[in-house]
Amino acid sequence: MTAIDPTAHLTAEQIEELGRELDAIRDEVIADRGEKDAAYIRKVISAQRKLELVSRGVLLFSIFPPAWLIGTAGLSVAKIMDNMEIGHNILHGQWDWMRDPKIHSTTWEWDHVSPADQWKHSHNELHHTYTNVIGKDNDLGYGIMRVDEDQKWHPFHLGQPLWNFINACFFEYGIAAYDLELGKNLHKRRRKNPEFRARAKAVGRKIRKQVLKDYVIHPLLSGPSFLTTLAATFTANLVRNVWSHSVIMCGHFPEGVQVFERRSIKGETRGQWYLRQMMGSANISGSKAMHFMTGNLSHQIEHHLFPDLPSNRYAEVAVKVRALFEKYELEYVSGPLPKQVFSAWHKVFRLSLPNKKPKVKTPVREQELIAA
Repeated sequence: MTAIDPTAHLTAEQIEELGRELDAIRDEVIADRGEKDAAYIRKVISAQRKLELVSRGVLLFSIFPPAWLIGTAGLSVAKIMDNMEIGHNILHGQWDWMRDPKIHSTTWEWDHVSPADQWKHSHNELHHTYTNVIGKDNDLGYGIMRVDEDQKWHPFHLGQPLWNFINACFFEYGIAAYDLELGKNLHKRRRKNPEFRARAKAVGRKIRKQVLKDYVIHPLLSGPSFLTTLAATFTANLVRNVWSHSVIMCGHFPEGVQVFERRSIKGETRGQWYLRQMMGSANISGSKAMHFMTGNLSHQIEHHLFPDLPSNRYAEVAVKVRALFEKYELEYVSGPLPKQVFSAWHKVFRLSLPNKKPKVKTPVREQELIAA
């Protein structure tokens, strides 16, 4: 919530016209999507599965350093592909139009400790509806960080750089925790709620399944390479967690990205919703490979405008969206990954401290009276 509203120059009519222009961009892609797009996602899924299989095979011999390095690198990339370009986007319903029951948001399950159905609720229904609205969007600060100067500061916030680092390392568990909304459900009375208990049991089952696969079965199959395969799998999960956390944090937390109060979305129109997505998101610039490894969430602005469009179309959509930013004189927040990561972490540290109170100068006449 900045002191100066960067959208104040827009009239209500302009905002709704902006919404109509964005609707037209979306409609154009929907009308054009087809076999080329379907072939893309099938190719990516096939490549990911082959890479994971080969990498796990190499890790059976991880007692040898070259095998450990190659296998760990391959498994790290495979896990990132599974979570970012494949899982995240399929669960958004980006490929539901294919009518393929094997690649559908209602049937897909991913390599992640958070069950797909719970993630879809907290992410698709809450985060994308209430993007960057304080108190409504759990993705904003993950419920453990102060995200705006207007939020009341507490001593607890001094530790938020540490909380954020820990969250990055074990990000999939952090996601599962806030999908369960643990912050408000840890109260004894709420813990007894049947719905919460059922969701908690589902998370427990998913965690056991993931741990069994990554830290028991695969290492046991490695025989004498048990410990090195265990270390390799842990490292691959760590790399995936830190990478996905960095990408997502760069999408909503760098300097220049706006946050919003609850009252600001009361009676929100379609055009106003679009405008909030534009001002509440940031992009990462880079190569095609970098965009792919982020699951095309480097096009975070376009993703938030059109979360159900195929991710392989975001690059072409971004050109048209950026032109609208220029047309309506809005800031298109974008930058290379190192710059966005630095900006986001700088904000984490800055907001961990209480606001600096401006020094109030004592009027000259009052100084004279005090001296007397």
